[in-house]
Amino acid sequence: MEMLTEYLAKGFMVMLAISMPCVLVAAAIGLVVGIIQAVTQVQEQTISAAPKIFAVFLVIIIGGVGFIKLLTNLFQEGTVLAFNTVPKSDNYVLPADYYKYTTPFEGEMKDSSFKNVPDVKEIMKNPGKVPYIDKNQKIKYTPSPQTPMPKANFVETNKILGR
Repeated sequence: MEMLTEYLAKGFMVMLAISMPCVLVAAAIGLVVGIIQAVTQVQEQTISAAPKIFAVFLVIIIGGVGFIKLLTNLFQEGTVLAFNTVPKSDNYVLPADYYKYTTPFEGEMKDSSFKNVPDVKEIMKNPGKVPYIDKNQKIKYTPSPQTPMPKANFVETNKILGR
């Protein structure tokens, strides 16, 4: 378990290593532009946003190869962990006969409501007939009556008649 926790911590460190240069450059540019705006008394939002965007874009271009190497190393380490280390560790592998001791559908499989349903061979012999549990389940389909004006339901009828 500690192996997975270490990998998760390493992922957070990679995330910080990639995002911190961008955040620090944006904060530094914001501070410099803020001081310049305070000295010149020009309070325009676009003046502070444009240099930040440009500087962060430059940081991403300059450090992009390093960022990609960090992510690639993290991904390779994760695949080695997932496909080589964890399956070979006795702590993470299920025993070969684990299914003998587990019964996930035990309560569901003891349902006796399908006793009189025909078996598969009889169903295959009569492909057009749908098997029903009992004859009462066969509900004949009748289309609803088509009237130009629908009849009011019980609540609407009571409101109309004032009951």
